[in-house]
Amino acid sequence: MTDTHTHLYLEEFDSDFNETIDRAELAGVDTFIFPAIEKSLFEKMMSAHLRYPQKIFLATGLHPTSVQEKTYKQELDFVKKTVKNFPFVAIGETGIDCYWTTENIVWQRLAFERQIEIAGEYNLPVIIHARNSFDEIFAILDKRSDLKVRGIFHAFSGTVNDYEKIKSYKSFLFGLGGIITFKNSGMTSVVEKMSLDEIVLETDSPYLTPAPFRGKRNESANLVLIAKKLAEIKNTSMENISVQTALNAKKLFFNTQNSQ
Repeated sequence: MTDTHTHLYLEEFDSDFNETIDRAELAGVDTFIFPAIEKSLFEKMMSAHLRYPQKIFLATGLHPTSVQEKTYKQELDFVKKTVKNFPFVAIGETGIDCYWTTENIVWQRLAFERQIEIAGEYNLPVIIHARNSFDEIFAILDKRSDLKVRGIFHAFSGTVNDYEKIKSYKSFLFGLGGIITFKNSGMTSVVEKMSLDEIVLETDSPYLTPAPFRGKRNESANLVLIAKKLAEIKNTSMENISVQTALNAKKLFFNTQNSQ
């Protein structure tokens, strides 16, 4: 399996990083995509990649909750500089977050649009963070349809209408994680409408820990719990889930001819 969104480079894993990778591999996870947050964490991401260069792959970007008026331009300059010199597999995570604050929404919009421009320039997929912000995201994607953006809607927890709108772009996958295991998430009816070739698996470690371990640190080994829940919803085998979602991830991240 491929964990398409995991932050194992954060300090929560400093004491047992190697063991965390070992546990994930025992659970059947052999590929890890590390989305970026901000440039201050770049060295830790690179260090992790150099330890496991055949397993850990990196994205570069500026997380929407790290966008600040005084620093976002320098952050984006760093993204542009590094993407020229390293084989990143995606831009992100980027997007818009209206859950924590909307005070920086103007700068979030600008940062998101600039990052999808960079993705278009370098033919890279985008990892989109869309928390309480689907309408904001859709407005920018519609405005910049010239960029032919492709990628993943990370931690998807939208409605059927949100799903249908995203599907209409014909270029995005849905990142499903711990949320689908939460009893009151309301996600089952939405996931039932998805085809398996639209889905990738993710943990968002150390966040969004799936049931029955909510409240504890999440890690990539828990991807198996998400896969099991998806197999239950889709009434199919774990093997089918593992194979298809890993294939979807491979096509998106590692097939540079996959542009729309």
